[in-house]
Amino acid sequence: MLTVEPAARKRASGRRIALALAGGGPLGAFYQLGCLHALAECTDGLNLSELAGYVGVSSGAIIAASLANGITTAEMVRLFFVDDDAGPYPLAPGTLMRPAFEEYLERAARIPALIAQVMKGLLRDPQQQNWAAVLSPLLRAIPTGVFDNRPFEQYLRQILSAKGRSNDFRKLRTLLRIVATDLNTGTEVRFGEKGYDHVPISEAIRASTALPGLYTPVRFAGHTYVDGALLRTVHASLVLDNGADLVISVNPLVTFDASRSRRRQPHDLADDGLTVVLSQTFRALIQSRMQVGMATYRNRYPHSDRLLFEPDRDDDVMFFTNVFRYVERRRLANHAYQQTRRDLLAHADALTPLLQRHGVSLRFDRLTDAARTVDACVTSVPCGTVTTTELNDTLGRLSHWIAAR
Repeated sequence: MLTVEPAARKRASGRRIALALAGGGPLGAFYQLGCLHALAECTDGLNLSELAGYVGVSSGAIIAASLANGITTAEMVRLFFVDDDAGPYPLAPGTLMRPAFEEYLERAARIPALIAQVMKGLLRDPQQQNWAAVLSPLLRAIPTGVFDNRPFEQYLRQILSAKGRSNDFRKLRTLLRIVATDLNTGTEVRFGEKGYDHVPISEAIRASTALPGLYTPVRFAGHTYVDGALLRTVHASLVLDNGADLVISVNPLVTFDASRSRRRQPHDLADDGLTVVLSQTFRALIQSRMQVGMATYRNRYPHSDRLLFEPDRDDDVMFFTNVFRYVERRRLANHAYQQTRRDLLAHADALTPLLQRHGVSLRFDRLTDAARTVDACVTSVPCGTVTTTELNDTLGRLSHWIAAR
């Protein structure tokens, strides 16, 4: 689903393009990558790794930081979708989903003292009828998260510290903001802004992706951080305040309309269990906050064009795919890739003049090529070679120009 919001008042010349990416866990990251790769392939004049600014929340921070470091979407496909033992930076399932053993042990060590506290309460009042109050101390033994995302931070640190890249906000050639939430104050933290720009980018991503319940909170410098999506979703205002003329946003999480499901008979989502109920609830909260924020942009930023890419409301692939099934990553990215190409083609009449104002045009030869897939990147683009990627793109544009002539 693509939402096109032209500027209310156009500037004489505006070609500052920025990217704002929302969260959504591993599922969201792979969806965004597929969406952005389709956008990169099917346009001319739009280099997603050389934009005026980037803001990322949660899994969107991973993609935003990679692009800000000059890593193209094609290279990210190679990094994330090649076999686990291939390439210089293999991404194994354990990197994303290592159990939080230290958290488990620390919480388990509290159990004897907590049981003793419960027993003291019972001895003081043997007739106690409020068992919820009696047993409440045991809740402190429950781990704060299932997984530990430190291995992924180390993986990102390795990638962002490679030659030609930087793990330091202050050394980037473009603006990058990564948003997290301070758990103890409930306030938004914008890593990359003054006062928070000394934090390594990989560490900021670790804080922003600490989805409560899934990953343990992240502690450093006397603060405890969790997922940045707790307060807002897209945070596009951070690049709009920086003067962006066109902001491209991707939000992977929308509420699912079971009555319009494409592949399943209409049914009650409650029948699918607790995880599905929680998923729909979380999506509803995220989407409502995003809609409130986006609704204010037209008046606050009348000179800026905005594009918002999201899954369709009846997209059961996005809703029912298990985020823990690492093997689904390629299928999910390709699903987003194909949907984005369909959306671009369906909105071509509105997009063409809007994009032209920013020096961008649609590649209809690629939009209408039914054989194109995300998987083509794995075999056609050598991993870790920005120059090769740019050369391949330049040759493609030259071929397109010659054919047009």
